[in-house]
Parts: sequence; structure tokens; C-alpha cells
Amino acid sequence: MAGIKFVTDSAADLPAGLRDEMGIEVLPFPIAVGGQEYRDGFDFTPREFYDVLLSAPAIPTHAQLTPFDFQQCFQNAWQNGFSDLIYTSVNSKGSATYQNALQAKEEFLEEHPEFHIYVIDSRVYTMGYGWPVLEGVRMARKGAGAEEIAARIQDQVNRVRVIFAPLDLRFAKKSGRISAAAAFVGEALGLKPIMTFQNGESKILAKARGEKAVLSTLVDTCLKERQPNTPYLLIQGNNVGQSARLAQLAAQTLGEQAALAYYIGGVVSINAGPNLVGLVYWT
Repeated sequence: MAGIKFVTDSAADLPAGLRDEMGIEVLPFPIAVGGQEYRDGFDFTPREFYDVLLSAPAIPTHAQLTPFDFQQCFQNAWQNGFSDLIYTSVNSKGSATYQNALQAKEEFLEEHPEFHIYVIDSRVYTMGYGWPVLEGVRMARKGAGAEEIAARIQDQVNRVRVIFAPLDLRFAKKSGRISAAAAFVGEALGLKPIMTFQNGESKILAKARGEKAVLSTLVDTCLKERQPNTPYLLIQGNNVGQSARLAQLAAQTLGEQAALAYYIGGVVSINAGPNLVGLVYWT
């Protein structure tokens, strides 16, 4: 047996081309729209889902990944000759998925103690943990071992900062990311929250009045906090104009282009709304 299997879930928002190119297995969260169930990131592109989300009579829901999903994943990797598997999970504070992966790991290793499984709680969402998985694959291709790679991914998710501004507050209000009272005041005063995650909990970092101020707040925060010579990523939704303006302002202010501009997937857009902009970087 040899080789490392890299696994994550669809809330990491890994673009389909990248996940295929890098050989990363992405476990899709099931999303229910009306009476229909879809696989996040597989049955639709992110931009196709924005149309579904905005036209649905009720906000779609998503379920967690089950221990059975992970048992199947581990079994397939073991049967295909992998010696190690590294699963980087969606934030455990927002989903039981991480705990389900740990349960499946414990049960699987009882029968296959020679197999090595690393389960990492990202404590974050979107490419805040998708990018570290990509970095892990790059390390593996240069000959690094599973233990070293898992430690590197853990370090990356510990230092990542995801900051974003939901420009339509009804989704963040519905999901509980911001309170109904804060959303009401924000809508009344034209204030947009600049949000992040701290120890797995969503937090409002600042409030900006008007969409132009949103962009400058995002970029200035990144400029102040980002570790030099590390990449930054652009988070995009369905607001093409704001995304383009953010890309331009970030490149001017930070002195370099983003390492990647990508679209949020189904799980993230259900909870934050498709009309958002944001940045991912490392402190």
C-alpha cells in the first residue's frame, strides 16, 4: 500500500477543475430544494445554483455527511491501495460532519489498523480550508509524508482569515449568522456587516455604509493582517460588478493579483446569500 488520499467536502468550494486536476475527492453535501435533492457542487455549477436559490419559494436546506458516507469513502481508499487518508472537514461548530467522520474513522480502524486516517477540523468554511488541501496535494507530489502534510494543513487552517460582506442580509439572518435585529438595523441604515469566523463562530468585524466602503474595508483589513508573501483569494457570488471592483482594488492596494478568484458553492450561498464579496488570506 502506498500513497495519500486527499478528501474534503463540498463546503470547501473547490472549483471542479481544480479538484479533478489535483485528484481530490470531494464529498457532496445533499441540498434539498422543494421535494428534490441535489449533490452540492456536482448536480449544478455554483452560478446555476444562485438562480435556483433566488427563485425557490423557500430557502433550500442542506444536510450533514453521515458516518456511512465516510465509511464508504475510507473503504474505497483502502481498496484502491492508499496507505493514508487526510480528510479536512467543514467547521465543526456549524455541522456534525466532523464528529461523524471521527466516528467512522474509529470504526474503520478497528478492522483496518494498518490504514492511517487524519481528520482535521477546519473551524472555517469555503476556500479557507479548500486552499490548504490543495497545498497538501502539492506537498505530497514533492514527496512529503502524510503526518507532515496533515500538520501543515492544520497550521494553515489555524491561521486563515475569511472575511466577507453579505450584501443581501436575509440569508445570513435566516441562517443565524447575524441576528434578525442586526439585519433590520443594517437594512434600515444601509449598513453592511464585514464578517469572519473566530474559533469556528461567526463574528461581525466591522460595519460599512454603502457598497464602496465595503470593498475598502475588506481590502484594508487584508492589508493590515495578511502575512507578507502569502497568497490571497477572491470570494465571488452573483454580484459581478462588485467582484470586479474588489479584484481591481485588491490588486492596486496589495500590489499583486489574487492567487485565485472562485465562486461560493451551494452550502455557503444558502447560509450567506449569493450576493456577497470577500477575501481569504493568511495572518
